[in-house]
Amino acid sequence: MNLSRGPVTGLTAMLLLSACVGGGGGLDWDLRGGAGFDTSDAARAATNPRPNADSRGVISYPGYQVAVARRGDTVATVAGRIGMDAAELARYNALRPSDALRDGEVLALPGRVAGGAAPAAPGGAVTGGVIGSGTPPSASGGAIDVTTIAGNAIDRAGSTTPAPAAPKAPAGGEPVRHKVQRGETAYTIARAYNVSAKALADWNGLGSDLAVREGQFLIIPTAASAPIAPQDVATVPGQGSPTPTPPSAKKPLPDEKTAPAAEKAKETPASPDMGSQRTGATATKLVMPVAGKIIRTYQKKKNDGIDISAAAGTAVKAADAGTVAAVTKDTTGTPIVVIRHAGDLLTVYAGVDQLKVAKGDKVARGQAIAVVRSGNPAFLHFEVRRGVDSVDPMPYLQ
Repeated sequence: MNLSRGPVTGLTAMLLLSACVGGGGGLDWDLRGGAGFDTSDAARAATNPRPNADSRGVISYPGYQVAVARRGDTVATVAGRIGMDAAELARYNALRPSDALRDGEVLALPGRVAGGAAPAAPGGAVTGGVIGSGTPPSASGGAIDVTTIAGNAIDRAGSTTPAPAAPKAPAGGEPVRHKVQRGETAYTIARAYNVSAKALADWNGLGSDLAVREGQFLIIPTAASAPIAPQDVATVPGQGSPTPTPPSAKKPLPDEKTAPAAEKAKETPASPDMGSQRTGATATKLVMPVAGKIIRTYQKKKNDGIDISAAAGTAVKAADAGTVAAVTKDTTGTPIVVIRHAGDLLTVYAGVDQLKVAKGDKVARGQAIAVVRSGNPAFLHFEVRRGVDSVDPMPYLQ
């Protein structure tokens, strides 16, 4: 059949008409119609490529490491190549040792392997499914699930211990790690971090269906450049971009009319009653649970507490009087203690050993509740919470 003589379909006709540029008679080959195609959103979501792995397939960051699978790998073969227990690696990534992996798929490592750079801080920044991200108390007055808070508290301290010096991270900085929660998809996670789903898939070796599993760790791509400010007017192709006004061309500040220092003010405002504005942070100070250097500071949704360096066996003290709300352990058997104080305040103590209290016990301010667990180096992870929301502990400490 000679298609060149056949009738033009309705779809073809519409495409031809939409490609015509009015007045000029030419064709607008990119089908933008001179409307000023705006690509600023795509520019904002631009990300770096994933850093190259070493000969074993390991990518090392100051706070954590990941392993990149090769064609034909299983969890067990990756574990054997990097010198790690296969069952531990599989459990940490919500997999089984015999599970097959895609070429380029990323596995989070529960601890640092030999040959990698020493961590700068305990664990990577892990978001999603961590303290404060669970379901809030019901409006009917349901109690806060302090056991869940205690059970997840060790995530704030990470899966490894900190080292004194911070090595240089790969280009683009250390990316955030996200632990997939039930109901999340690659698209919802990418949208939450303002990255493209394709970049998220490329960095983590996801399949063509972009499927993720509950408990999986994903590394979030780092931004390739600083965010681009949106343009008020979209430019038409061929006309160039508008040049911003340089700072030197801006209008000078208006002349200020100031009164001489010797001149008395006409009215002196009344001094505010600062006592009526006192908050919980200023009205009730907490004592330091251990004396030591802060080796990791508070960062909302990345590290919901502080890590305090202290020698193993150092007594851990209750930051204030209260009641032991929960005593539990993490997956490695490390105890975690949660104490409830007046004013809906909770304090969390992780990285402890030799507990001296039990759930329901009344504790006094400064009372020893445990000792610092042995580590290299040893440290205490300490959190302060208003309900389920974490707050910076430093304003509360004396």
